Amino acid sequence: MRIVNKEAYRNYHILESIETGVVLLGSEVKSLRQGRADLGQSFARIISGEVFLVNANIPLYKNSHIEGYTPSRSRKLLLHEDQIKTLIGKISGGKMVLVPLSFYDKNNFIKLQLGVGKSKREFDKRKALKDRDHLRRIEQELRGKI
Repeated sequence: MRIVNKEAYRNYHILESIETGVVLLGSEVKSLRQGRADLGQSFARIISGEVFLVNANIPLYKNSHIEGYTPSRSRKLLLHEDQIKTLIGKISGGKMVLVPLSFYDKNNFIKLQLGVGKSKREFDKRKALKDRDHLRRIEQELRGKI
């Protein structure tokens, strides 16, 4: 089980990544194991010395009946205090943001890969598309498809 945030790699230069735990409800864990989550519009924020995952959409498991459940609620991320301090230092220095990269299963626990990223500009995105297209054409020529 792996749920990847493709928009993060498209919109940010990921400079570093870190593995975090997530505080979840049981029905959210079941929903994640089915692959039902959306990290497209989500981000992480440090609030009073704790890290929270904001706006990650994890729908309710189909057989659970929790009243008042909001799929995009804020969820606490589990990090050591020294890791939080280093993240605060990296983010406060410039235009860095905390971007959730993927949910995955590790030893029967749900983990979140959190990246420290710098926003791409529009011309960076176009350059990445050109480079990817150029590499694809070179590979096709080497295989003899053209």
